[in-house]
Amino acid sequence: MSTSDKFTFSRRSFLKTSALASGGMLIGFNLFNACKEEAKMPIDLSQLNYNDFNAFIKISPEGKVTIFAPNPEIGQGVKTSMPMLIAEELDVLWEDVYVVQAGLDTENYKNQIAGGSQSLRQNWEPLRQTGATAKQMLVNAAAARWDVEASTCTAKQGVITNANGETLGYGDVVLEAAQLEVPEEVTLKEPQNFTIIGQETANVDIDKIITGKPLFGLDYKEEGMVYASVLRPPAFGQVLDTYDATAALTIPGVIDVITIGEKTRKYFEGERTSWTAKLSQSDKVVVIAKSTWDAIKGKNALKATWKQDSEVENSELHDEKLMGILDGNKFRTRRKDGDIKKAFAEADKILDRTYESPFLPHNTMEPMNFFASVTPEKVRLVGPVQTPEEAAKVVSGLLGRDLEDISVELTRMGGGFGRRLYGDFVYEVAEIADVIKKPVKMVSSREDDMSTGVYRPAIKYRIAASIKDGKVTGYHLKEAAINGNMYGLIPNFFPAAAIENYQVDTANYKSNITTGAWRAPYTNFLASAEQSFFDELAEELGVDRVKLHMDLLEKAKSNPDPKIEYSPERLQGVLKLVVEKSNYGNTIAEVYQGLAVYYCHNTHVAEVADIVMTNGVPVVKKVTCAVDCGIVVNPLGAKNQIKGGVIDGIGHTMYGELTFNNGEPQSNNFNSYQLIRMGQTPKVDVHFVKNDIAPTGLGEPTLPPVGAAVANAIYKATGQRLTKQPYMNNLQAEKVVG
Repeated sequence: MSTSDKFTFSRRSFLKTSALASGGMLIGFNLFNACKEEAKMPIDLSQLNYNDFNAFIKISPEGKVTIFAPNPEIGQGVKTSMPMLIAEELDVLWEDVYVVQAGLDTENYKNQIAGGSQSLRQNWEPLRQTGATAKQMLVNAAAARWDVEASTCTAKQGVITNANGETLGYGDVVLEAAQLEVPEEVTLKEPQNFTIIGQETANVDIDKIITGKPLFGLDYKEEGMVYASVLRPPAFGQVLDTYDATAALTIPGVIDVITIGEKTRKYFEGERTSWTAKLSQSDKVVVIAKSTWDAIKGKNALKATWKQDSEVENSELHDEKLMGILDGNKFRTRRKDGDIKKAFAEADKILDRTYESPFLPHNTMEPMNFFASVTPEKVRLVGPVQTPEEAAKVVSGLLGRDLEDISVELTRMGGGFGRRLYGDFVYEVAEIADVIKKPVKMVSSREDDMSTGVYRPAIKYRIAASIKDGKVTGYHLKEAAINGNMYGLIPNFFPAAAIENYQVDTANYKSNITTGAWRAPYTNFLASAEQSFFDELAEELGVDRVKLHMDLLEKAKSNPDPKIEYSPERLQGVLKLVVEKSNYGNTIAEVYQGLAVYYCHNTHVAEVADIVMTNGVPVVKKVTCAVDCGIVVNPLGAKNQIKGGVIDGIGHTMYGELTFNNGEPQSNNFNSYQLIRMGQTPKVDVHFVKNDIAPTGLGEPTLPPVGAAVANAIYKATGQRLTKQPYMNNLQAEKVVG
């Protein structure tokens, strides 16, 4: 459907108020196109409460536009890019737009979530329709004042012009526009007419970020607030036995020591399979103090003993367990095309490799924290969380309060990467506030975050391909993951439909170690394994790597399959672009290149890593990245997301690893857990495939393939095929063994 097609826009998806005490037009828009019928608009702007709405536009008599952004901002840039969609179709100057963060509204809206790189993809048309409808209402109001047909008027940069050249600003007619009916149809701009979309636009919070203005959960303060630090079990599968708070209570600034856990444990009773339930098996000791530092010192002074939960087996020896699963036959088949057994039985040769990845923590820059105030009238929650609606629902159940009593105000987040999808820190502070009857903020230390949280699961993949007469005839992928990992869509990613005999099987090993979403869930290591395998497969076949991929994608194009998620044409497009821009295969001496091409989170990506050997150590000097994400809304923000994903992926591919001993994490801070350093970050060149396709996400898709691009480059430099992450540890190990 062309962007210039007309859209029917009902009152349920576009709401307006007819009388505004402060003078202005307040236009509500449903961010996720899921507005409930009973949604009501506030009348008096001076009485607006962020908990009473989801997201709105305000146009003032001065022509200024305020957009209330409801979804959580975790650094992915949606607080900037999504308002750009509205401002584009509203046709105002971006410098006249002011964006503020709204709070949770479970009454009128749903799906306020940050995750999955879905925000722009889901809201490309709804938000533009919102802006276009607002503009049409303003034009209609101006036409009525001039007594002319609205079709003879135009609007641009906040100014309406009639056929006689007369002009009115948006602010001049905003009160009249508020009295008009919502148009039944609106027309959206063609991409060639965009003036805001496609322009490099600075983050709307950038000035506050670089000048240290309060934006984040750690910044939040209010009168009478106290601070809390929580002592949790040091190992998974343990519960509190005894504790002694004598020393903690002598520390200046410490107010009290309490225990929590019973409410949360009862709420999750019977849900032993969920990771939140596992974090909630034990009582926890909480130090209440006048400052964060006082609370942490008090927690460090506590003396506690712990015991193994008799009802839960503490799972260890993960490597051996996962390998045993791969060698077994208890798998769930996710997709099966053709006959794998026959293809392998008739093969001239079989390539079979096993790939391994460790647990990884999230390591957000801002540790977990949240504020709560519990009174007989209301429960106020303030802080950084990716799933505010879920948090409100759980707190309602924990405290036995009506959901209408719970409000959630959102702060900007200093990183999420999936960790803040899980609201255990919200549940803790709510229970603390309920006990002490004071407003309180719980603040975790870096050590708390790394040792008592949730992790990317350790995973092993076994990939095998059958070769007959120089052709790939079969492909079999097996996954063994701690607590499970893969889901239904991934079996329909490449090479599905490209290989006649194709099968994907999964199995998991249940562990007490809590695992969950980590940046680019499900694909963050799978891409590394698969694309490393295809590099070796091309070598085994004696064919050019690019040609192998192009030929397989041609097969997928000739074998249309409605189940596949990727576009063979778009994957070919990014592959061609990255080969051109990286000069792949024609680089200067002493530079070794590795290639990977991948689809995930609705976006197609190809990457080439350039490495050099320095004192016998591989150093990633540059990554060339070709991306097809459709229309690029904000190139500046898009490039930042792409570069961040690439660098994050390299860091964890090369260095990241968290190990456990009897359920206890062996690293709890950056002195023992290596993140990528500034001097290790490569140059990242970004190139976009230009098209007029609706945009897709960028927060996650560039991370998964970079591991394979680096591994394939290292192979060319050293002759070593790397199958186990982190690569630097295993490169060194192989050298020692050799």
